Amino acid sequence: MKIILSNGCEMRLEGQTGTFALALSSFMDVAEADVEYVRLIMDTSSPAVLPELSLKWSCAAVDVQGLWHPTVERSRGLIPDWRQGFPSRSTSSAPVICLYGNRGNNVLTFACSDVLSPVELHAGLNEETSSFHCSVTLFADPGAPEDHVEVMLRLDTRSHPYYDALKRVGEWWAGLPGCNPSPVPDAAREPVYSTWYSFHQQLSPDAVEAGCRAAAAMGCKTVIMDDGWQTSDETRGYAYCGDWRVSADKIPDLKAHVTRIHELGMKFMLWYAVPFIGKHSQAWARYKDKFLYVSDELGAGVADPRYPEIREYLTGIYEQALLEWDMDGFKLDFVDSFYAKGDQYLPADGQDTGSVPEAVDKLLSGIITRLRQLKPDILIEFRQNYIGPLMRKYGNMFRAGDCPNDALENRIRTIDIRLICGTTAAHSDMLMWNPRESSAAAALQFINVLFSVPQISVRFDRLPGEHTAMLAFWLSFWREHREVLLDGRLEPQHPELLYPLVTARTTRKWVIAAYHDTVIPVTGDLPELVVVVNGTLLSRLVLELDRDTGPLEICVRDCQGTVTAEYPLNWNSGVHTLEVPAAGVITVQSVSGKE
Repeated sequence: MKIILSNGCEMRLEGQTGTFALALSSFMDVAEADVEYVRLIMDTSSPAVLPELSLKWSCAAVDVQGLWHPTVERSRGLIPDWRQGFPSRSTSSAPVICLYGNRGNNVLTFACSDVLSPVELHAGLNEETSSFHCSVTLFADPGAPEDHVEVMLRLDTRSHPYYDALKRVGEWWAGLPGCNPSPVPDAAREPVYSTWYSFHQQLSPDAVEAGCRAAAAMGCKTVIMDDGWQTSDETRGYAYCGDWRVSADKIPDLKAHVTRIHELGMKFMLWYAVPFIGKHSQAWARYKDKFLYVSDELGAGVADPRYPEIREYLTGIYEQALLEWDMDGFKLDFVDSFYAKGDQYLPADGQDTGSVPEAVDKLLSGIITRLRQLKPDILIEFRQNYIGPLMRKYGNMFRAGDCPNDALENRIRTIDIRLICGTTAAHSDMLMWNPRESSAAAALQFINVLFSVPQISVRFDRLPGEHTAMLAFWLSFWREHREVLLDGRLEPQHPELLYPLVTARTTRKWVIAAYHDTVIPVTGDLPELVVVVNGTLLSRLVLELDRDTGPLEICVRDCQGTVTAEYPLNWNSGVHTLEVPAAGVITVQSVSGKE
């Protein structure tokens, strides 16, 4: 079966259809020219396991610089057609690929509406034809029997910025049935203090409360108590997960501890490894026959959510924690570990579905529904790579995957999340650095995550005074400009170079961060305020203007917020060099705007 796309390309449907009758069609979006949708409808008289099918087509490799997908990380290069594609499922990644050009322009962005089941997307270069062989493979991991299925494929060939193409995909997903994103409480958009890198599993109430006092004084509004509260074991394994009782050796009275944190004006979130039931837990004996699989490396089994009993047990854990300890939210970790091993998809005794993705949806939907009934503004954090469109239904905080002390990786990951997460709050991985770093070098950890909600995980009692001053300044800076940093039009340039220049704009303010020694283009009429951040250890920034500016006032600050220069300026069009301290910032304010 095949259809002809609007650009003349032929799309083929390959695979055995079995008992299913298929219909394949395409149509254009009336509101968005050059956005085409392909619809696949499958029907059968009696429910059957869906057959593996692939939609395949080709497009010319013209003006293509790189490939973006939610899990490409630093590998932005093109891939050959013989290499494996990119898998996604509800709790891992997202079904979208973007091919972009030399000017950051979209060439082809395609995305799939099946955000629940395993899907594989591919766009590989064919050497013989210098074209991309593209495909979307559906139902390769058979789920529960179905009698009706409809899948949509969205193809955008408009020559507009790649980040706009990806933003539109996120908006499309958010409008699909069953994908309505969770509301985002104000607290999800406030800086967070985390215990993980600062304490790891060596937790004590006094030390955590001291850290929270310092964090709260700098503007952090939430603390996340991470792994370690539930066990006296400190080997970082998961053999003691599953019962989720407080380790009395570490935290004798968790409710009193939470109360003291609340008195600081901070919310309290608690970490859980959702799927894991450890070999040394009491729950092991009860549920050892209801695991998807057992990991000897982790020392734990992965609970099978196809059993309503398992879903009720896990949901009850968080419900009880909220009620007993007055939790404000939960960091729900490792949900991407829910997947089937083997080929049994019919429900076993005691299961109400044979589909693991469907069961995970029931589990997470049930958790968030019951928690919201108790606390409507509950905070739920998920970690990369489980940051796809369906996860927005359950969670309101998406955090970058672990990248301790790696400022560049943190920048890449937070921007990657921002590109498709819509209004869901994108958080950085927790910031940490060696206290022996220079204050400017330490500041780069923060500057690299400016366009996300910062999470901090340092021991304040071990920071040099200049580091404390630096962190206080950048948290204050972030809060002052949060509206544009989080809600402005986000323009991450050169994804192939890992976003060396990022701009966020509103009508009244621009914030530009330069992370490499590059010429910063400043085009168009300037708003009232332009903020240019030096994300390098160099002592100058180079700006290129396309027009005269009129009278301006310039203020230069170092990485601790100390003013190092103030002067009037009347820029002409052209290239200009401005002195600025390493990891410092320049504010450019129009005289008329100031008035």
